[in-house]
Amino acid sequence: MLFNSFLFLLIFLPIALLVHYLLGAWRTRLAALWLCVASFVFYGWWNPQFVVLLAGSITFNYLVSLGILALARRPRLQTLATALGVAANLLLLVHYKYFAAMVTFFHTLGLAGGPMDALILPLGISFFTFTQIGYLLDCRAGVVEDRSPLSYVLFVTFFPHLIAGPILHHKEMMPQFSTADSYRFRAENLSVGGMLFVIGLAKKVLLADSIAPYADAGFADTGALRFWGAWATALSYALQLYFDFSGYSDMALGLARMFGIRFPLNFNSPYKATSIIDFWARWHMTLTRYITAYLYYPVAMAVTRWRSRHGRPSGPGAVQSAGGFLSMIVLPTVFAMSLAGIWHGAGLQFLVFGLLHAGFLSINHAWRVFVQGRRPAALRRVGPLQQGGYLLLTFSAVLVAQAFFRAHGVADAWQLVQGMAGLRGWEPVDALGHLPAMDLADAWRVLVGHHLQAVQIAVLLGIVWLAPNAHQIMGVYSPALARPDPAPRPWMRWQPGLPWLLPMLVLLALCLLNLHRESRFLYFQF
Repeated sequence: MLFNSFLFLLIFLPIALLVHYLLGAWRTRLAALWLCVASFVFYGWWNPQFVVLLAGSITFNYLVSLGILALARRPRLQTLATALGVAANLLLLVHYKYFAAMVTFFHTLGLAGGPMDALILPLGISFFTFTQIGYLLDCRAGVVEDRSPLSYVLFVTFFPHLIAGPILHHKEMMPQFSTADSYRFRAENLSVGGMLFVIGLAKKVLLADSIAPYADAGFADTGALRFWGAWATALSYALQLYFDFSGYSDMALGLARMFGIRFPLNFNSPYKATSIIDFWARWHMTLTRYITAYLYYPVAMAVTRWRSRHGRPSGPGAVQSAGGFLSMIVLPTVFAMSLAGIWHGAGLQFLVFGLLHAGFLSINHAWRVFVQGRRPAALRRVGPLQQGGYLLLTFSAVLVAQAFFRAHGVADAWQLVQGMAGLRGWEPVDALGHLPAMDLADAWRVLVGHHLQAVQIAVLLGIVWLAPNAHQIMGVYSPALARPDPAPRPWMRWQPGLPWLLPMLVLLALCLLNLHRESRFLYFQF
């Protein structure tokens, strides 16, 4: 079921909210149970057979977590149980996301009988699998306090995050699901959550879906693109992805708040980043947090212990040497970002995407350690022009990596990058000089099509770089767990009342009028 569908907006959501608050006024456990049932219905609407998979995954992981907790005084057995639980989750993920691709790859090498069609990918399998792996690892670390099976099921299945995140942490969510106050009706929850949901819906329906055809057309034949066409395609996709994922993230936070729950912030104007490190602190923030906690830090700590055992420097100053930097910064970064790239898909282009970002991050860290870190504090100040240069450099690097993220393969992505670099030639300046020879209607269509994409890109980039984001607009009313970051001008900040109700209703009406173009969110494929 899609957030941007009449079924969800007019039937599922009203019924889910009504029953939730009616039961919440009577028995909170019944309200929590209702949310679990509603979430399973939401998940199973697209393909009911995968409800069994989701339920089986939850049952298995909860039982494994109990076993891990029971073995707290037997660390070796506890580690073994944790390893087996994590391995089982990864095998499930490999089966659905990578098995067919691996068989086809071995077929091309002559090591398998024939290519294999891709399996139907269960929606959200990466998200609910990663969520539960994190829970198992935290059970092993001894930081799990709430062990309620009902809270656990709701933590995994709560429908606003189930399909495409954010990736939740049990310490943030399970206490909320165990608190009776979360199930009490408050008008503010509906008001704040509804406003944020409508902002997200507008981003998806009115902005992301409107620029998507240009991106699709460009990536359908990257070999035909020259300089301006390649840049227009890359920018169109970057903006489609931005407003699609930003819209989903806003809708997820808004929906959660409607039910009295707060989610962590997952998207915070990443195209305003002035470095790749800053970009990943703003883009898919809960995935970055997950990668850092469960992939980067364990490798970095293992390297640090290895260096200590072999009598090599391992403190903060050790990274200022070439060997220390390569082992303590580059190695964990390449490991973590390679897996992050593969997590997004089975194609080689996703590995290249991850490795590109690993390279960008390593360069960024090297700049901070070897250049900025050795400058006096007074010389580290950055002026507006330099800041703008950093922003454009970061954005350009992101565009290059996104070419591999979106393309059908490495060859297609490389063709687009070649076009962006001007290696495939430039469009002639007089490309529209043939218009007078055309029929008037054909000439008009060519002229409008030629300029409309450029105008749309310029408008959307203006919104991205100049407008406050939804978290800033909501200000002190933001439902995110993060600290409020109000918009710079008072008139930009949402306040409950008629002046903001009318724009919300207009936005909602425009979205409903455009729902005939209903489309899936891009992150649903992961």
